Amino acid sequence: MDWASVAGVLLALAGIIVGQGMEGGKLGSLLQPAAFAIVVVGTLGAVLLQTRLPTFLRGLRMLRWVFAPPKDSRAALARDINAWALAARRDGLLSLERHMLASKDKFNTKGLRLVVDGINPDKLRQLLDTEITAYETEERQAVRIWESAAGYSPTIGILGAVLGLIHVMENLTDPSKLGSGIAVAFVSTIYGVGLANLFFYPIANKLKAIVTQAVHQQEIAAAVFYDIASGDHSRVIDERVATLLREH
Repeated sequence: MDWASVAGVLLALAGIIVGQGMEGGKLGSLLQPAAFAIVVVGTLGAVLLQTRLPTFLRGLRMLRWVFAPPKDSRAALARDINAWALAARRDGLLSLERHMLASKDKFNTKGLRLVVDGINPDKLRQLLDTEITAYETEERQAVRIWESAAGYSPTIGILGAVLGLIHVMENLTDPSKLGSGIAVAFVSTIYGVGLANLFFYPIANKLKAIVTQAVHQQEIAAAVFYDIASGDHSRVIDERVATLLREH
């Protein structure tokens, strides 16, 4: 569990609630189901319209990474790299086949298979770079739904405000209905701007950082496969491992 993310959400909500109380307002005035429906449903609809359904669903599933990010596998990858290099140096490239069969990571399995098959190192690196680019593109497209939501929600909040004002104008002769219309008008704007800046943008940035780290690990693994296939000195691979373990 990423407690920093949990604390961030609670702190953002607490800031709004405390500020509302300090101004003498009531919490209930911010709870407007109509405004919430306009902003949230409208934003999801706009994002879905511009996005392929598999990408949209992938982006929604990635939301769990904000609070339960993927396990940091850099140390495990460093151990695997050392084992690959040692096996290749002692027993030859064909000895990597057992590591390939034991690997649970698709990218590492592919890299080891290319090394075992004796693919030219330059061609191997080209194939792995293409794989990394495809992975990064797919992941960043999924993350982009949260950036898009952050862009759309303030505008849809303004749309909700206009709808609320229209409701007010239609009921000028009935003072009992004016309050709800005005509340929806202003609260819609709060929802739109608040969701964009307190949730959607931070979520997108957090997910982008996670994707960047995963791509970074794949790039180092690809470089190691190239080194092994080229027969480079073990010191070169040790430097790759040091880079992998360094904070980035």
